[in-house]
Amino acid sequence: MNERPVLNVTVWKGPGGSIPAVLVHGTFSWATLAFEHQRPLARGRTLLLPDRRGFGASPDLNGGGERDVTSDYAIDAVDISELLGDGAHLVGHSYGGTVAMLAAAAHPDRVVSLTLVEPCAHTTAADEPVVARAIEDGRRFMAGARLGTPGEYIDLAYGGRPRPEPAAWLLRAAHTALHERPCWLAELATEPVRDAPYPKLVITGDWATAPDGYLPGMATLMQTICTRVADRIGARLVRVPGAAHEPQRERPAAFNDLLTEFWSAT
Repeated sequence: MNERPVLNVTVWKGPGGSIPAVLVHGTFSWATLAFEHQRPLARGRTLLLPDRRGFGASPDLNGGGERDVTSDYAIDAVDISELLGDGAHLVGHSYGGTVAMLAAAAHPDRVVSLTLVEPCAHTTAADEPVVARAIEDGRRFMAGARLGTPGEYIDLAYGGRPRPEPAAWLLRAAHTALHERPCWLAELATEPVRDAPYPKLVITGDWATAPDGYLPGMATLMQTICTRVADRIGARLVRVPGAAHEPQRERPAAFNDLLTEFWSAT
C-alpha cells in the first residue's frame, strides 16, 4: 500500500515544553499567507502551519479523494489528525474549519482546544433560508466559474486589489479551489465535538466594514452559520469588530489576543 506524500508544514518554533498549535488554512490560499500575522503567537508555543493538498508547497491530491477533485476535506482531516500528535491546539479557518471539525470529532484525544474561524459549515444550518439559498447559489456560481480559467477566477476574486506572491502559488490555489470537494456540502456531525472535553471557540467578524456587495447577504450568512455551529458544539462565540471573513488577517492583534487568552486558560 502506497503512503500518501507528506504535506509541507511550516514550523514556527516556540519555547520547549509548551503545547503546540496546528493552524489549518482555507481555500484559495496557503498556510503562511492565511496566518502570516500569527507568527507572534510562536513566542508562547510552536506553531505548525500545514499547506493542504493542492495548495502552497504541498503535493497534489492525485486521487484518493471523492471523484476527480483537487482537494478533499476528508483527506485533509486525516492529514491534520496525524499532525496533532499526542495533543495540540487546533485552529481552522473557513474550509479549514470544516477540516478541523472533522479531525476533532474523529480524534478528540489529540485535541487540546478547538478554534473555528468563520467555518464554512453550511449544512449545520441548512434549515435556515439564508443558508439554503447560499448552498444553491454556491452550486450555480462554481459551475459557472469552472467554465473559465484559474487566471479568470483570480481576476474575479481580486479585481484591482494587490495579489499575493508567489504568483505561481496563487494560480495553483485558484485551480485547486475551482475543482475541490465543496466544504459547504460536508455533512458534519456536531455531537462528537460537543461531547468532547476540550474547550471550543468560534470566531467570526462583525462584518460592519465589509465592502458593498457583501452586506447584508454574506454577513448574515456567515453569522448565522457561526452562531449555529457555536450552539451545536457548545463553543464560546466571539465577534471581532472591524473584521469580516478573515479576522486573523483583518484584525490580527485582536485575533492573536483572543487565541492567547483562550490557549492560556486551557
